[in-house]
Amino acid sequence: GLARQPGGASVALRKLVEHARLENQGRDRRRRAQESAYRFLSAMAGNEAGFEEALRALFAGNRKQFEEIVMPWPIDIRDRARELAAVAFEE
Repeated sequence: GLARQPGGASVALRKLVEHARLENQGRDRRRRAQESAYRFLSAMAGNEAGFEEALRALFAGNRKQFEEIVMPWPIDIRDRARELAAVAFEE
């Protein structure tokens, strides 16, 4: 069991906690990026064609579809949306 691990149970538990923390960091980063992009899109692109589809692609992690939907939008809105969403699409 844990007591037989090198360094004992406390070292083994520390390693497990650190592994879980690192694993959740990526998920948390993606979630924050999605939320940030969502707030921007809601405020600035709510009337743009494909707005709802862009949100669905954002939350589904579908970068290709997101990029296709926002392509015809005004350049400033499109570029900022892509910038905010970039982290949400990272693996």
